[in-house]
Amino acid sequence: MITAPSSTSVRSSVDLYWLPLGAGDVSRCVRWNGRFYEAIAALFAHREARNLYHSALEVHLGLDRFVIEMTPVWGNGDGDRGVVSGGAVGLPWLGYSRLFRYEIRRWRNGCIPDVDEAVDSPVRLSSDPGHAQRLLKLVPDFPALTWGRDELHTGDMWNSNSLVAWLLATSGHDVELLEPPAHGRAPGWAAGLAAATRQRGGHPIGEHGVTTRV
Repeated sequence: MITAPSSTSVRSSVDLYWLPLGAGDVSRCVRWNGRFYEAIAALFAHREARNLYHSALEVHLGLDRFVIEMTPVWGNGDGDRGVVSGGAVGLPWLGYSRLFRYEIRRWRNGCIPDVDEAVDSPVRLSSDPGHAQRLLKLVPDFPALTWGRDELHTGDMWNSNSLVAWLLATSGHDVELLEPPAHGRAPGWAAGLAAATRQRGGHPIGEHGVTTRV
């Protein structure tokens, strides 16, 4: 259970981490696939290729510390990682296999495995207990859309950056000036902001990206 601290003097913070895509992957498969994807995307957009980043959050509320991140299910142990929800990767029907599922973590006293490779991080976004508590409570409500697809038709894919952007926007943080490190790009960020905007406008996000008017 998440409870608010009794006083604003109790430590509270929301920190953003920018991690190079593929950080911590000893096989380097994710990093090279990301570079290939970005090269193709840059070619079609008539721009230079940029470095790709994955984002994660660390939240302090009173004496508690939480790590919030979206990661693949495969490769994780059976220990308690604070998993609150999850979804499919690639295609909705592939989600029946553990190999094609992601998990959303709200991990008390957890860790960001590849934090040592973070760039220009952490970025302090808030020291307000109300913002921290609101963000933590929202984590299980994140729309479980399909990772890697654009089911909201925003022109951007749904991924780990969508989680962070959605949480920050829906919990009242100022996201207007947030951007990845220099010469970097965070695919999925715009999709998360778009989902937050639609929900604030009274358009709930359905299981597979369908929005319905209240």
